[in-house]
Formats: sequence, C-alpha cells, structure tokens
Amino acid sequence: MATMQQDANKAGAAYEALTRSRAMVEPALRAAVDRLPTRMQQVSGYHLGWWDEHGNPVRADRGKALRPTMVLLAATAVGGDPAVAVPAAVAVELVHNFSLLHDDVLDGDVTRRHRPTAWTVFGSGPAILAGDAMLSLASDVLSSCKHPKAAAAIRTLSTAVLNLINGQTADLAFEDRPNVELAECQRMAHDKTAALLGCACALGALFGGGTTEQIARLRSFGERLGLAFQHIDDLLGIWGDPAITGKPVFSDLRTRKKSLPVVSALTSGTTAGQRLASLYLREQPLSGSDLAQSAELIALAGGRTWSRNQADELLAAALSDLRRSDPTPRAAEELSALAQLMTHRDH
Repeated sequence: MATMQQDANKAGAAYEALTRSRAMVEPALRAAVDRLPTRMQQVSGYHLGWWDEHGNPVRADRGKALRPTMVLLAATAVGGDPAVAVPAAVAVELVHNFSLLHDDVLDGDVTRRHRPTAWTVFGSGPAILAGDAMLSLASDVLSSCKHPKAAAAIRTLSTAVLNLINGQTADLAFEDRPNVELAECQRMAHDKTAALLGCACALGALFGGGTTEQIARLRSFGERLGLAFQHIDDLLGIWGDPAITGKPVFSDLRTRKKSLPVVSALTSGTTAGQRLASLYLREQPLSGSDLAQSAELIALAGGRTWSRNQADELLAAALSDLRRSDPTPRAAEELSALAQLMTHRDH
C-alpha cells in the first residue's frame, strides 16, 4: 500500500513538472512558430495540436512535452532560473517535432496522437518542408536569445541533430537488411532518441550556469534515460494499446522495423528467433495473423523481457548520474519522477 502511494506521489510530481513546463514554454513556442511563413505555420500548428487543417483552434493531444521539461528541470538542478532556459526548451521542442514530421513521412504513419498525421492532411512535401522550417527556427531561437552561452548551445543542438539524422538513416537502412547486429541497433537507438534527450539536459544545465561536471553528468542522465525510453517505445510499438497510444496494433511490425526487441529476438539463437526470421524477413506482406505470430515469437525469443530489463537497468544508471550531478533537491525529485514516468508508461 505504501509503495502504491509512493508511486502515485512520484507520478503526481512528474505531471506537475510537465504542466508547469508547458505553461512556461508554450507561449514562447507559439511566438516562434508565428514567425514562420503562413503555410509553414499552418502545417506546424496542426502537427502541434493547436488547430485543425483549416486553422480553427482545437483541443487536440499536444504530446507530453518531455524534452522541454527536462531542459527546465536541468537548469533548476544546477541552481539556475528555469525561465532563462526557455529559449533552449523551445529549440529542443522544435527539433523534436521536426523529427516527428519527417518520421511520419518516412515510416508512412497515418496517425499520431489520435489524429491524422500532417503529411496525410497537407501532403508529404509540405510536411517535410514544415519540418525543415522548424529545424531552422530552432537555431534562430537560440541565436536571438542573447544568452552568453547561445553559441555553445547552437553547437550542442547541431551535434544532436546530426546524431538524430544518422540514427534515422540507420533505422531506415535496417528495414532493407536481413541481418542487423544488436550492438548497431543500440547505436541507432542512441543516435535517434537518446542524443536529443541528453542534449536537452545539457542545454538546461548550460543555460542554468552548471559546471562542466554537472553538464556532463546531466547529459549522461538524459542519454541513458533516452535509451530506456526507446526500449519502452519499441515495446509499445508492438504491444501498446491502440486506444491509448493512438497508433494501430502491431504498428512497428507492419513495417518490419528492426526495433530493439525485434533485433534481440532475431539474434537470440533460439528456435523462436529462427522462426521469427523466416516469417519477418520474407517478401510477402505480413497478414493480421502473421503480425500476431511475430509478436508472440519475439516474446518467446526473449526480446520483450530483454527490452524491459534493459530499460530498468538504464533507468538505474541514469538516476545514478543524476545523483552525482549534485542537483538541487526539488529538481532531483522531479527529474527522478519524470524518469520513472518515462520508463513505466503506456503511451
């Protein structure tokens, strides 16, 4: 009973931090998007859940705002004023949404956050260009904020973007390769997801005036947490409830993604892994029963358990980095709660 109450308290702290962050960041994010050309504003605002395809305001799912929250909490963790880090939070959120707009086109995903994806509404070209505009805007937000560390922040963010693109490139390449090693799949996941979460924490610590050691520790915290987050994301991409995730059942299996639990299963050397390979790597499309069987074989080959265990181990290592960064007490509590939420979620 006490453990359940503690978990509820942690979740409450995490959601409070997310709500507070959104209230601080969204006005600045809207002001930034308002600077885009009209067509880019329309696509970006739709994707961000602010309005429908005609520009009418709606109350759509706007995502969790995890990354900007991590920026602000990292600034607080090193004793800084989170308000000073708002431009960094806006820049990170713009980069994240640039990647989502592009990912939806590349993966052919037709729904995100329980709505049709931007490319299905406006076309793939406008969606890609809106993503490009958001990426450019991210650098502009940092360069115009007049913070003494703005130049360093732009370099940090640019490195993360290159890693992200490299990870997405590898992810696409894996779909056409029959054999993918587990280590290279983990590198892909680090570049695609963990690098930007590490960058978010590093930027927050940088804008908050943290020491070199604090910035490095918080970056490591974000990267380890980001990789754990990707493990959970990959599990939800197979076994997530569509009513909660907003994505079709077995969504990642339909495109034969070489996600972390899938590659773990394919390289397991088990009979189930071999059966999965013969099914997953064939030329014919996977039917409904094939998708269900693939999910079962991934679990039997140990992929599901492995990813869950990896997420737990990475979370423990991330929390160790957090403690070693000598954070302020409240920020430590909220970052820990947020980390728990990110690795024990259903969407």
